[in-house]
Amino acid sequence: MRSVILTTRTPAIVVNFKTYPEASGPNALVIAKLCAEVAFETGASIVIAPPAMDLAIVAASVRIPVYAQHLDSVPSGSTTGHVTVENAKASGAAGTLINHSERRLKIAEIHELIDRCRMARLSTIVCTNNLAVSKACAAMEPDFVAIEPPELIGGDISVTTANPKIVSDTVRSIKQISKDVAVLCGAGVKNGGDVAKALELGTDGVLLASGVVKAQDKRAVLLDLVSGLRR
Repeated sequence: MRSVILTTRTPAIVVNFKTYPEASGPNALVIAKLCAEVAFETGASIVIAPPAMDLAIVAASVRIPVYAQHLDSVPSGSTTGHVTVENAKASGAAGTLINHSERRLKIAEIHELIDRCRMARLSTIVCTNNLAVSKACAAMEPDFVAIEPPELIGGDISVTTANPKIVSDTVRSIKQISKDVAVLCGAGVKNGGDVAKALELGTDGVLLASGVVKAQDKRAVLLDLVSGLRR
């Protein structure tokens, strides 16, 4: 069965699997199913982004939104080795990350991808690293802008603690540009307290990776993160 809950509700917890061994191949499916179980048990909105090689089987196996980690702004056809919007859609994706700090794109590519995804009815989360880029991307009207200061990604201190001002400033600036663009924050998010603080700062959720993927007790971490949606 392909992913059937295609709409990403907010507030949302978006879990990027990256290409960690703990979340690749058979492990990707294990974590995906765990995320789906917690989502249905708690009613929380959890979105997952597995590695490209695992996207189709994950999307066919869970009933929560499954996003691509990256797409290329090229057409389908004679584009060997690229991952296209059409590939993602056919594989059961509900959306995609765009411009992650580990896969930066040019502004023109971001704009083209947002347009292509809109036509294909794929949701878009555009990752940004500062206020200026956030404002520029918000003007393109993706579904989400996710502010992630790169120096905090993968660290032990959440952006909500290390630099809460960039989060609140991003939310305020983006809402002035378009009330339809939701805002996420990421980098160092690890627990329910971080999630609760993100919502207090005005965001519509969080984007994280290692906090879940590399955790010893992933279920406990997910439940703790979800608890932050209700504090």
